[in-house]
Amino acid sequence: MTTMTGMRQFGTSGIGVAPVGFGTWPIGGARYGSSDDAEALRALDAAREAGVTLFDTAPSYGAGHAEELLGQAMEGHRDRVTIVTKGGLIWDDGSHVLGRRSDRDYLFARLDESLRRLRTDYVDIYAIHWPDTETPLTETMPILEDVVRSGRARAIAVCNFTGEQIREAAAHLTTERLVANQVSYHLFDDRWATSSFPVCDDLGMGAMAYGPLGHGLLSGAITRETVFDPADWRASGMIFGQALLTPDNREANHAVVDRLAALAADVGTTLPRLAIAWVLTNPTVTAALCGARTAAEITDSAAAMDLHLAPETLALIDDIMAGAAGRTTEMLT
Repeated sequence: MTTMTGMRQFGTSGIGVAPVGFGTWPIGGARYGSSDDAEALRALDAAREAGVTLFDTAPSYGAGHAEELLGQAMEGHRDRVTIVTKGGLIWDDGSHVLGRRSDRDYLFARLDESLRRLRTDYVDIYAIHWPDTETPLTETMPILEDVVRSGRARAIAVCNFTGEQIREAAAHLTTERLVANQVSYHLFDDRWATSSFPVCDDLGMGAMAYGPLGHGLLSGAITRETVFDPADWRASGMIFGQALLTPDNREANHAVVDRLAALAADVGTTLPRLAIAWVLTNPTVTAALCGARTAAEITDSAAAMDLHLAPETLALIDDIMAGAAGRTTEMLT
């Protein structure tokens, strides 16, 4: 839902944010390549100056390091920003996910740690990071309601839930409701949109789209010459279950990116802005969460808030994307 000022609401929740948000996974410094803390802090400041109001993080991003940086950068600005953090994962010091856990003791303990790192006594939205098949939603949803009742969060959300899982989760809430589902959504991957966005609309929820730049493929950060560090989660060529960067498919997808970049130049913009603007054309999307390590990256991404893609441009994008390789409709759970 878009307001007259250009802010978008999370469905009918009343929580409004600018349509481009800052995703902090890359600045955590683990599993996404190295990151310079000083430059990351400059990027967070630049985001605010560019009109970004939503900052998304998680304790598993650099084993808490992304939260620490965000907390440092947002001191003195807390009342003017919307902060999202998550819970429900078990991770090691290298931020490798070891499992999922969404029981009461674990969620509250980890959230209190997050709040200390974030230097605040509440987050605006608290989300379950991935569905936990070991803990029934009949248990997890009342816990999230208690998080709000305790004052630790203003609202609750889920991440990476299918439409069916969202409906089941919502059915087990009595005093609160879900305001959003956060999913990977970009030009190479619209699986979650097909699965969950209609349900979000039905339930008055919004969506946070992470990875709008294809997790680097649409930002210019990944070129034909890029060799990933073995610790980088993209090193296998699999991007959330899709073989986008495997040897069989990588060249075809770089060719698609080349054509998209040429189209962006033709319409007077950059490839990242084009990709983000495409994500924002979906009315269910409240915000595109753009990962950035530098001030220049987030400043360019934020400019997509003012970019309107004409119908003929959207049609050309569809034609170009027909050449993509390695995509699948299977959901990653």
